[in-house]
Amino acid sequence: MSHFQFPLHLTFKIGTFANDFIATDANDQMLTYVRQKMFKLKEEVNLFTDESKSELKYSIKANKWLDFSASYMFEDANGKNLGRIARKGWRSIWKAKYEIYDVADNQDLIIEEANAWVKVADSLLGEVPVLSMLTGYFFNPTYNVSRPNGEIVAKLKKEPSFFGRRFKVEKLMELEEIEEERILLGLMMMILLERRRG
Repeated sequence: MSHFQFPLHLTFKIGTFANDFIATDANDQMLTYVRQKMFKLKEEVNLFTDESKSELKYSIKANKWLDFSASYMFEDANGKNLGRIARKGWRSIWKAKYEIYDVADNQDLIIEEANAWVKVADSLLGEVPVLSMLTGYFFNPTYNVSRPNGEIVAKLKKEPSFFGRRFKVEKLMELEEIEEERILLGLMMMILLERRRG
């Protein structure tokens, strides 16, 4: 996944038991098929070239068993370390915040929810029968990807959709290829964790 044509689109599949989704670029070309392994004590997500799942491109693996403070390592198909993402402690219970680290384990980027109240409204209405199917049209959180100095480099926005299954990633400034790669891997893992949170 390099030299992406932004904006990118992440679309969860409906009707699958697993948390599967596909990533496509601005030209509607598939970048990867993402599958979260189910029933594992240590979380693992695999990214394949397509829906046949015949060729692995990347994997994201938790460093701990089911744990709120787990860190998730990015690896390519050969097991090469590409960095990691970690949830920012208890602060992220109210407002999602994650930190992305490079291969030398230096904090590289930060993902932070722009408005925590959107998630609160989405979660509350999501508990109401029938309305839960429609919240995806009204409450759509945005997540900013920034450098440690506060400079926003990309955004992920949940798009209005039935069951809230579509997301768009926009790039706001030029990035190195490895940064784009880490941002996309980080956002994919964050989405899976945030969907589980509600």
